[in-house]
Order: sequence, then C-alpha cells, then structure tokens
Amino acid sequence: QVQLEESGGGLVQPGGSLRLSCAASGNIFRINFMSWYRHAPGKQRELVARISGVGVTDYSGSVEGRFTISRDNSKYSVYLKMNDLKPEDTAVYYCNMDLYPDASAALYWGQGIQVTVSS
Repeated sequence: QVQLEESGGGLVQPGGSLRLSCAASGNIFRINFMSWYRHAPGKQRELVARISGVGVTDYSGSVEGRFTISRDNSKYSVYLKMNDLKPEDTAVYYCNMDLYPDASAALYWGQGIQVTVSS
C-alpha cells in the first residue's frame, strides 16, 4: 500500500522561509506528476505547484517567483521551498502524486501539513 508523508510545516513570520517535504513509500513502480496543493479556511483548494516526471514545473500566479518545487526520484520525494512567505500563504498544504503502484496509475494524497504565516 502506498503512503505519502509530509513534513516541514510550522509557524513562520512574514518574509520568512519554509521547506516542505513529501515522501512516498510502499509499492512504487513509477511516479509521473508530483504536486502541492493548499487549502485555506473559507477558500477553495488551490494547486500551488506541479512538477512533471521530466522536471517541467508549473506554478500558481500567487506563488511564482517565491516558491520552488523540486523532486528526487531516487527517494520518491517532492519538495516545496517557500520564500518571502505572506500571511495569505497560511493554509494546510497537501502533496499529491500521480503514481503507478503497478500497471495502472492512481492519485495519492498526503495527510496535509499546516503552514502558518504570522507575526
């Protein structure tokens, strides 16, 4: 069974930085897209950043230039480096992977991790 585990969240002051990590474990054949989403209270879930299997990245306009997504295929992991954090970045962040545990792909989600930006 595949599981995704996130780490690296917490409380940070405006202008600060955090690095989120997400590692997949279990039976994994291949991983295509890896993504980060976030969900803030009273708002819809938002795609923050995505990285393809060959490293092509895509960002939400609200984070472009401040956040960087990367992946380490040897560790089945995806990272989100967040710089110049703003209070509006406060949310629960979820990693998502388009993953092949066998011949068929499926979407897997992490449990979510809180990021709070506040002075």
